[in-house]
This record gives sequence, C-alpha cells and structure tokens, in this order.
Amino acid sequence: MSLEKVLLDLKKGKVAPCYLLYGEEEYLIQESLRDILDLLVPPSDRDFGLFFLDGSEADFDLLRDRLSAPSLLGGRKVVVVKNTEIFQSRENLGDLIQKIRENLGENQDKAVRSFQMFLKLSGFAWEDLRGAGWQKISDEQWAGAVEDDPGDDRHTWLPRIVEICAGRAMTSGGDADLSDSFEKLLAGGLPAGNCLMLTAEAVDRRKKIFKVIDRTGVVLHFGKIKEAATRETLKSEAQKLLNGCGKSLTSGAWAALGKKTGFQLRPSLNELQKLVVFAGEKTVIDEEDVETVVGKTKEDRIFDLTNALSEKNAKAALLALQSLLEQGEQPLMILAMISREIRLLLQASILTQSGKLPPVTPGMEFPSFQKNVYPSVSAMAQGMARKEDLLVGKHPFVIFNALRHCRRFSCPVLIGYLDELLEMDRAMKSSATDPQLLLERFLIKACA
Repeated sequence: MSLEKVLLDLKKGKVAPCYLLYGEEEYLIQESLRDILDLLVPPSDRDFGLFFLDGSEADFDLLRDRLSAPSLLGGRKVVVVKNTEIFQSRENLGDLIQKIRENLGENQDKAVRSFQMFLKLSGFAWEDLRGAGWQKISDEQWAGAVEDDPGDDRHTWLPRIVEICAGRAMTSGGDADLSDSFEKLLAGGLPAGNCLMLTAEAVDRRKKIFKVIDRTGVVLHFGKIKEAATRETLKSEAQKLLNGCGKSLTSGAWAALGKKTGFQLRPSLNELQKLVVFAGEKTVIDEEDVETVVGKTKEDRIFDLTNALSEKNAKAALLALQSLLEQGEQPLMILAMISREIRLLLQASILTQSGKLPPVTPGMEFPSFQKNVYPSVSAMAQGMARKEDLLVGKHPFVIFNALRHCRRFSCPVLIGYLDELLEMDRAMKSSATDPQLLLERFLIKACA
C-alpha cells in the first residue's frame, strides 16, 4: 500500500488497528508518520490521545496497559513505538554489524542500540565481551554465530563499541525478544479507537509478527532511494523547507551542500535547517554560507591527511589526523588510507622513472595535465587486468596529484614505508601500543 492510499483512507475515516513504517530512509519515515498522525489525532487531543515510546527501551507492560485501556476523553488513542526491534532476527546480523561500523563516529547512540540487538540475536554475552573479553572469540565461534559476516575486521569495530558501551555502564545486551508478546496483544484485538504505530529500520519479513501486521494492519516500506531519485526527493523536500522560511539556495550553494553531504536526504536537510537559522534575515543562501556552516566530512579530512602527507606538511597532517580521530574514525581505517597513498606515490614514481610519460612539472595545472599527459596514461591502461586497483585506473585528478608529489620521495624510501605500515598494522591488532602514537610517529617521519 502507498502512503497516498493510506492518507486517503484516513480522510475517509478508515483507520487500521496497527501501522508499520520501516526502511532505510529515516527522514521519509518521520515525515510520513507526521502526516498520518495529523489525520489520526488532532493537536487539541494529543495530551491524552498520543503517546510515544522508544523501541529500544520500551516497557511492554506499559505499552500493553496504554493500548488496552480506552481513551480518557472517549476519542482516539494512538501509541507510537519508534525504532522498534521486534522485527529483527539472526538474518539481520550482518546489517546490524554494518550499522555499528557506520555509526561509531557520528551517531554513537544508534551504534549502541544496534550492538545491544546484535548481542541479543547472536548469543554473545556482554559479560564475556567487555574489557578484553572480545579478543577470546575464535574464528569458529564467530562463524557459528554470524553466518553472513566473515569477522575478519572485527578487531577494528568491536573493541571500539565495547569501550563506548562500558563508558555508558551497560550491564547487559538488552531484553528478551518481545515479538511473541506483541503478537498476542494484536491477536486479542484493541479497544475501538485505539491504534498502534511502529517504526523500524530493518525487518525480517518471515517473522510471524510481521505477517500478522501485514494481514490485519498497514505496512509501508521506505527502501533506499537510488541516487538520481534521492536527489529529486531531496530537491522537493528542500524546496518545501526553503519556501516555508521564505529563502532560496543558489546553484553554487546547492552544489557545495551536496558535495559535503553526498546528497543524502537526512544529513542534507539537517544541514539545510542550520543554514536557514544562520542566514537570519538574509533571503538567499549562497556558497559562502555553506562553507561557513557545514563542517568538513570525513572524506574531506582523509583528503586533507593524504594531501598533507604527499606535500610533506607535518603540521597539516597531524591536525588532519587529530580531526579524524575526534570524528570517531578508526585508526586501522586511517592506516589503510595512508598505505593506499604510499602505494599510489610508489606507482607514480615508477611511472615517472619509466620515461613513458611526458614530464609533470611542479607548476603544471590540471587542465594542462589532462591535455598533455593523461592521454598517455589512459593509453597505457588499455588492456591492463584489474586496472582499477592501479594508479592508471584512478580518476585523472588522483593520478595528477600522485605524479606531482612523488618527486618528493624515492622508490626505496616508499618501499620502506610500506614495510613499516605493515608492522604498524600488526602492532595495532596484536599489542597494547597506542595506535594514535604509531600514526603520529609515522607521519612525522614521512614528512621530515
């Protein structure tokens, strides 16, 4: 069923006992929830007719009591459970791990909720994992608990999430599965006028509770929108926001905002709301406003770090490293990006010494490189196997930078750096050495 059909039914007075809104597009879920609630519960009735519960902490007994009792004023009563986890199963473990990885830096609350659900579904006990206990998990145990995740990178995210949870004094992995309790509640029927609304990020459609709601209520899915469609949806939602505030966005500002947020729906609209507040009485938001208000992304910081390394700018490299760590980026991920940069510089150095390319001078501009040098690089890449793994298969600007900067390093030195980075990788995974200290020492040495 579509949202438009649901809203049309509500306007006709056709109300289902239960609604489930789920999917990856959280912003669209929240906007749709608001539209449905506007038709279900008038603002004047909300003090006694509308209740919100957090799905990760919801007290089922409280929820049951509220849904089983009629409204005090005789009108409609709606209970909304946000981010419910009753639709999760072991089949979702791989998705949960991915969410933990993605949210460790900027959304630790969400990472913790996903980790608690991971513990609940995987069978691992918090008491066994906290501290250094996670290191005792064997590959066999991991494979037996998590079938769709190889676990070869668990040393990068598992200790971090354990540290965060320990800092919040977490005592267990969460409550038992409540899906059976929800099934009985809905099977018993709700008093006339009472309605349950659930939102979730992911569901296992094979679970009985999902089938019960699909049969007796309404299910709306908000799946990941393709990039082109996302941009169109974002433009539409952004225009609504801007029109409501009497403001507009220049084309340059739109491009700058998209570059910093990847045109992702929720991050873009969040930043746009900040821009509206920042603009004050100013009616047109320009590119300079975006640069002032919207902070640098992790991708920006990574580029700052690798560019400073290539330019042998130790101060800039250390500042970029600090910013990445403060943003929650994992040291092993930073190490991987540094290693990638060293490999590209080494390949650029080999290409330069081969004599097969026109010279790339220190003062050469990118347009000149594209016209005079890149055609030779492109021709060299023709017919190469796995060229996407090599410098010649990268974006022209990446190749341009590597060829410009490689003159600062000799091939033997770069090869030596790769050996050092390998040893750093081993040290980070197997010893108590401070990863930040290892990275700082390397950057200082490489930039000397």
